[in-house]
Amino acid sequence: MVAVACGESGITAGPSGRASNASSPPRASGPITSPPGSARPGSTAEAPPTGGEHPDLAAARVTTTNAVSGLAAPLWVTAVADDSGRLFVTEQAGRIRVVQDGQLVPTPYLDIADRVQAGGERGLLGVAFPPAFGDERSTFYAHYSDRDGNTVVASFDAGSGGAATVDPATERIILTQDQPYANHNGGWIGFDPDGMLMIALGDGGAGGDPENRASNLGTLLGKILRIDVLGAPDGTPYLIPPDNPFVQTEGARPEVLHYGLRNPFRDSVDLETGALWIGDVGQSAWEEVDVAPAGAAGLDFGWHRWEGRHCYDPATGCDPAGVTLPVTEYGHDAGCSIIGGVVYRGDEIPALRGAYLFSDYCSGTLWAIDATADGPQTPTVLLQTGRNISSIGTDDAGEVYLTDISGGNLLRLTAAG
Repeated sequence: MVAVACGESGITAGPSGRASNASSPPRASGPITSPPGSARPGSTAEAPPTGGEHPDLAAARVTTTNAVSGLAAPLWVTAVADDSGRLFVTEQAGRIRVVQDGQLVPTPYLDIADRVQAGGERGLLGVAFPPAFGDERSTFYAHYSDRDGNTVVASFDAGSGGAATVDPATERIILTQDQPYANHNGGWIGFDPDGMLMIALGDGGAGGDPENRASNLGTLLGKILRIDVLGAPDGTPYLIPPDNPFVQTEGARPEVLHYGLRNPFRDSVDLETGALWIGDVGQSAWEEVDVAPAGAAGLDFGWHRWEGRHCYDPATGCDPAGVTLPVTEYGHDAGCSIIGGVVYRGDEIPALRGAYLFSDYCSGTLWAIDATADGPQTPTVLLQTGRNISSIGTDDAGEVYLTDISGGNLLRLTAAG
């Protein structure tokens, strides 16, 4: 069984023997430039409700059907808003596969297995397609572990939106980050409503964030980053958005949008509200879901002082001041490694509209909470899938798919009779 993004109850990775360069600038093909502008102040209040339609969780009855089989350790599923009906599934070894008209296309869309270290919590971890991909843009973005186990975010040029395959030689390195340990690499990437690329990085690994990287604004680790790749001129990998919260903070990395995260492996942006939903993998006891409303910046999600809504270090008396606490959590009696999901905006399961759906890698439980509610919630169990869920995504119509890493399946969430 492949182990992905687990807390210490699932897999423990020892030191890699390499020194970290986390506080040094990212290696890239050109300079980082910051356009003029004033930074947003860091927000410290707990996230408010995100608005939208209220779900009826008590009435929801769901099941999964097998969409396709034959995938090798699928880790991520996403769609492109181009009305093609295509789904893109990443395989951990370094391939992107296409599902078209309910069939798995035999030839990979992209194959970079020769430059990816796969296994444990490493591999081809995420992919993001920008707004207007295919019509106005041919470039998309991937987040993977290189042969040394370090993080790479790179772009690839599809040539045209409808291309059947992509040449790996079109790769352009956007950002790299040395990884001091083999675990907690993060892996999600996606675009916010302003067209900025967000990148989720874990705290660097080991257990308990021993070097306290998640709270250190001088490193990219344990953070959600926000960079401008679409507005960068040729020869420049990215720009720093002038409204990032720490642009003018001495010693801080200007790429940082939010901090205090352990391993935000699977996240999503609600296309209706613009809120960022983060599934942050826990340490030894608690898994959590965090929310950053659209436009929020500089939120501190509390790791390693807090694990979920509970003290971690110190074990008692941790101060909640300035910390954005989770909207929901569950203990390790119910699972071991949260798989963050999506806010449901489809039509086929009306009772779930406005619900945030998430799962767990170990237990396969599918939960839901009301994405519009204020304050902390207890999650509602929707389904025991019996699978090792590694991601949750949507198609063009907003219907939900789940990747089953151990079985090599893509599952579709449907209403149960």
